[in-house]
Amino acid sequence: MKILVVEDEERVAHFIQKGLKEEGHAVDVSYDGEDGEFLAEVNDYDLIILDLMLPKKNGIVVCRELRASGVATPVLMLTARDSVEDKVRGLDAGADDYLPKPFAFEELLARVRALLRRQSDNKSPVLSMADLFLDPISRRVTRNNTPIRLTTKEYALLEYLLRNPDKVLSRTLIGEHVWDMNFDPESNVIDVYVSHLRSKIDKGHDIALLHTLRGQGYLLSDNSPPA
Repeated sequence: MKILVVEDEERVAHFIQKGLKEEGHAVDVSYDGEDGEFLAEVNDYDLIILDLMLPKKNGIVVCRELRASGVATPVLMLTARDSVEDKVRGLDAGADDYLPKPFAFEELLARVRALLRRQSDNKSPVLSMADLFLDPISRRVTRNNTPIRLTTKEYALLEYLLRNPDKVLSRTLIGEHVWDMNFDPESNVIDVYVSHLRSKIDKGHDIALLHTLRGQGYLLSDNSPPA
């Protein structure tokens, strides 16, 4: 999943970013409310982790304005305060959950998983194409009922492809969503991961699902790709 962290304390922001990346998520970071709101409006995120006390524009205002502009991305609000009044203000502004600082990272991960699971349930609990299945909750991947072991990044790549079936995805789109907005488009890392993923999900099967469209990008489809 692609997550935006809006947190002005760099140490906290980097701590969250590092942990979420280790879980396989692509993570962008912003350090003030105005920049965070801009990123949330122009990019497609699956979750926003939003601090309450931010320079330039606080989290309450950011959340309220995002909702007013039609951004429905789930918001987990962080704050050093733990008063009922602050929780109510955050939730009334449109936040989906609330976590006071300091927090255990395991609790943050649990709340992130719950919000992402809610998103997945709204779309489709299990992602599939032909006889390939991916369960976002258990993170289990199978093809023809045979389990497939994937690395964290291979899993993230496959999930993104399955959420965009029969759609040509450019290397830039994949890089920004599966890695982050700082991904170097000149790098060949996507080609390497696509090659590894293809060998795991297509090798030994009559129908190839992962296709390369030269000069355009990659396509996950059980139909023949366009010439």
